[in-house]
Amino acid sequence: MGLLMVAGCAWWAFDHYTGKVDRISGVFPTKVPAAAQPAPSEGGQTFLLVGVDSRSALPTTGRDAKAPEWKYGAQRSDTMMLVHLPADHSGAYVVSLPRDAWVDIPGHGKAKLNAAFSWGGPPLLIDTVQRLTKVRVDHLAVIDWDGFKKLTDSVGGVDLVVDGADRHMNGTQALVYVRERYHLARGDFDRTHRQQYFLRTLLAKVMRPSTFSNPVKATEVLDDLTAAVSVDDRLGDGDLRALMWDNKEVRPGDIVFMNAPAKGTGMISGQSVVLLDSVAGPQLWRAMRKDALDGYLQSHDTDRLGATTP
Repeated sequence: MGLLMVAGCAWWAFDHYTGKVDRISGVFPTKVPAAAQPAPSEGGQTFLLVGVDSRSALPTTGRDAKAPEWKYGAQRSDTMMLVHLPADHSGAYVVSLPRDAWVDIPGHGKAKLNAAFSWGGPPLLIDTVQRLTKVRVDHLAVIDWDGFKKLTDSVGGVDLVVDGADRHMNGTQALVYVRERYHLARGDFDRTHRQQYFLRTLLAKVMRPSTFSNPVKATEVLDDLTAAVSVDDRLGDGDLRALMWDNKEVRPGDIVFMNAPAKGTGMISGQSVVLLDSVAGPQLWRAMRKDALDGYLQSHDTDRLGATTP
C-alpha cells in the first residue's frame, strides 16, 4: 500500500507540475536553407541545454520571469550542453560545447559560440549548433543564474570535492564554482567539467528516493525546478510526462558527461578562443545522429568527466 501511495503521489506530481513549466515561443530558426537543415536523428532525442548570464537583476527564465529571456546584446550563453537521450532509455549523453569555441555564426561570420545567443537569441544559437554538428535539436531548455541559485538552495545545497577537500555549497557558492575558469589548469575545459560535476551531483540529490518519498520535499523541489526552467513550446505537457516516464530508470551513474572534441586554444583577432577538432568532432556528432554513442565511446578517446574535477 505504501508503494502504491508513493507511486500515486509521483504520478500526480508529474501531471501537476508539467503544466506549470514556462514555455518559450519562436525558439527554432526559420528561413534556413534546405541544405543547412539537419535530418532527424536515427533514434532518441537531443536537447540543447543553455545556462544564461542575463546580467539582469530580475529572473529571465521560468514562470517567475520578470524580464525578457533574450534581448539583443544583453545575454550570454555561458553554458551550452547537447544532451542525447537514446531510444532505448538506457541513460543519457551530455556533451558540453565550449562558450569560446570559434565557429561560423550564420549571418555574422566567425565568432565565439556564445555570441550567437547574444546576437540572435535561441533561434540563432540553435541554427549555429545545428550547422556545426549536423545534429537536429529536438528541444531547448534554458535556465538563468537566478533560477540556478534557487534550484540549488531548494535541495539544501550540494556537497562537492574541490581540490581534494569536501565542500558544502549553497546556490551562491555553487554559482561561483561553476563560473570560475581563470585559475584552472585547463581553463574553459575544466570549467565545463565543473559544470558537469555540479549537474551530476545535483541530479543525484534530486533523484534519490528520499526526495520523492517525502511529499512535502517532493513538492518543494518540483515547484522550484519547474519555476526555474523554461522550455520550447513544442515540448507539450504530454511530451514532458512521457519523457519523465520513459527515463524513470535512468540514474546519474547512467549519464556520461564529456567535452566536445577540441585541439586546444589559440588567439584570433586578439581573443582567446577554443579550437574545435575538425576530425574527432564530426565523428562524435555522427554517432549522436545515429543514436550510437555507446559504441563510439568504446572505440574513441574522449575528454570525459571523472569521479571528481578541479
